[in-house]
Amino acid sequence: MHDERGARLVTIIAILAAACVASASAQPAEVSVLGGYRFGGGVFEAAAPHRIDSDGAPAIGIVFDLPVSEGFQFEALFSHQQASVVLVPLDGFAPSTRFSTAVDHWQAGALQELEGGRRVRPFLTGMLGLTRYAVEADHTIRFTLGGGGGVKVFPRSRVGVRLDGRVFATFVDADAFGVACVQGGCVLALRLDMAWQVEFTAGLVVRLR
Repeated sequence: MHDERGARLVTIIAILAAACVASASAQPAEVSVLGGYRFGGGVFEAAAPHRIDSDGAPAIGIVFDLPVSEGFQFEALFSHQQASVVLVPLDGFAPSTRFSTAVDHWQAGALQELEGGRRVRPFLTGMLGLTRYAVEADHTIRFTLGGGGGVKVFPRSRVGVRLDGRVFATFVDADAFGVACVQGGCVLALRLDMAWQVEFTAGLVVRLR
């Protein structure tokens, strides 16, 4: 319940921030509908006591870009992946188990366009937010960082094509296991368990005005 409230709170904050930026900007906002393929099992692979056979699965999503200044945009992203995962026993004797999983990313951040023409616009992105991992009747939500890049191509002034490559890093677990203090300074040692996913997408981008 607390995880679901946290996800809703991030979504509300992203929408309010987007509305504020949109009201202050005279440049056109953009909406992109994306589809592609995502690799990596994320939290499932990091937490499972058995080997997981996951070759990736299709992913879909929607991205909102709201201009802040020339070439710099606030970006909000939602993406969804539905996949079938096979749990392979380590001893090799018990039968494998197949189950359905879903991975949803809610992220907000920034997009910076690089040098390019009016019709071809390469870019880099950096984002953070929450990821929901669900399997059958259970789910968990974790903090996630995202980053990537791509290009927007506008053969027409209001309609174009967007190509993206993204990496998602999910914080599965974090522990502080030591503190060392010397000469008035202290160092905290941390152990971070990360889960990784890579996504490649293509889609339609529309300027709203």
